[in-house]
Amino acid sequence: MKRPHATALPTRPATTSGLDAQRCYRAMAERDAAWDGVFFTGVTTTGIYCRPVCRVKLPRQTHCLFFETPAQAEGHGFRPCLRCRPELAPARRFWSTTDAEAVLAEHAARKLQTAIQRGDKPPTMTALAAQLGVSDRHLRRMFLRHWQVSPLQYLQTQRLLHAKQWLHDSPMSVAQVAQVSGFGSTRRMYAAFAQHYQLSPGQLRPPRTQRQNAASSTALALVLHYRPPCQIGALWQFFKDRSLPGMESWHGEGPRAVLRRTVRWPHQQGVIGGWLEVQWDSERPWVHLRTSPQLLPVLPDLVAQVRDWLDLDAEPAAIAQVIELDFPHTLGLRLPGGLDGFELAVRAILGQQITVKAARTLGQRLVNALGEPCETPWPELNRTFPSAATLALEENAALMGSLGVVRQRQKAIQALARAVESGALQLHAQAPLEPTLQALLALPGIGPWTAHYVAMRALRWVNAWPVQDVALQTALGVRQHPAPAQAAAQLGLAWQPFRSYALIAAWQRLSPTPEASDENH
Repeated sequence: MKRPHATALPTRPATTSGLDAQRCYRAMAERDAAWDGVFFTGVTTTGIYCRPVCRVKLPRQTHCLFFETPAQAEGHGFRPCLRCRPELAPARRFWSTTDAEAVLAEHAARKLQTAIQRGDKPPTMTALAAQLGVSDRHLRRMFLRHWQVSPLQYLQTQRLLHAKQWLHDSPMSVAQVAQVSGFGSTRRMYAAFAQHYQLSPGQLRPPRTQRQNAASSTALALVLHYRPPCQIGALWQFFKDRSLPGMESWHGEGPRAVLRRTVRWPHQQGVIGGWLEVQWDSERPWVHLRTSPQLLPVLPDLVAQVRDWLDLDAEPAAIAQVIELDFPHTLGLRLPGGLDGFELAVRAILGQQITVKAARTLGQRLVNALGEPCETPWPELNRTFPSAATLALEENAALMGSLGVVRQRQKAIQALARAVESGALQLHAQAPLEPTLQALLALPGIGPWTAHYVAMRALRWVNAWPVQDVALQTALGVRQHPAPAQAAAQLGLAWQPFRSYALIAAWQRLSPTPEASDENH
């Protein structure tokens, strides 16, 4: 950890955060990846802050300060380590259910962080306060009290770390990086780097030849970090049981199998088609991601979505503390997400009241008949999932009927497609939960089970609990209860706010591939 320039070193503040310094130091000494992203260590003798997994020589504890966020570390004058790269740490998800002020500050931080990660324009404080139902002044006060930095400082740190990541990991130009990181111009980004890091953006780029090779390569390669442990086998089996040949392919067996699939990604007023490849590292808590070069303009949003898809930002210890007493051996359980909320919702409708295998057959027929061609390096991977515009067409209703999709499902899929195509319904992690649930339930053929299932996977709702699910009732042993749904609801109170993980664990009690839906309409 070399000091980039001879600048004034940070001074020790009276307090840093509510972290346990002894515990943090032990985790740092052991380079425990389970704590990666949970805290950051500022070293007063160098002026640098690191992740707990940093491989540098362990500093003395008296020289260490511990922070919950990079913004806190930078607010105290520390700069990010160029070796362990704090911008690659798994993100925090904040689950407080008791302290209302903490909930407010943490939700606000999450919304700002997510906007920057996805290359979107972050909301203004006025707009963010309105979303959270408080005044602008109250939000700023609670944010500063909880994080010890202002919302603007937090946002600036996220921009800097995001830019630092793409300068190092992608062949994007400096102007492109400035745009996707929210700076708006290269001049502003250069000024921010000079002020905060005493570095220019160019000093963080790999050698020119390495960038040229990356730009001319047949794929963009990235490494994504997560907190161990992770039940990779269970997650991979969940996806494999539901995979659709033509748009998804598997190579190898078990946790180290390589998953490849096609994707369609919205960009400006159009759509970009391409492919991605995912493989878990056999030794380190890393995921290797390769994508087609065409996806470069949407790379930040794609990477953020892949992290949600694989639940890479989960905190296994926090989840296990809530559910493992009743669901043993679930430490490291992940919540399967989705890359495309519309695709996931259509597949959920196809799977209503039938087995996973039968739903997979219907999905396969739909992809073969209405999926769009997509070029990839692999002949067996050649189609994307049908778009909302395609499935909304009236003439495709009869075609779906010929594929074996019953009339009720046809109507549900077309109503869903029209709502998504018009923009009236958005199925992604940034969509508001309650309005989206109500919009789903208002569509014909969609009941509570499907709405909860879609919200759990597409909106990343970690507290979904579809009490009508027969498989869940059976796993909980309440199927014969006079009111099984009420009994399931009562039991679920103990597993808040992680009931979605409890749901996955309950399904695993029955079989690796429980029925996709037991919903009745």
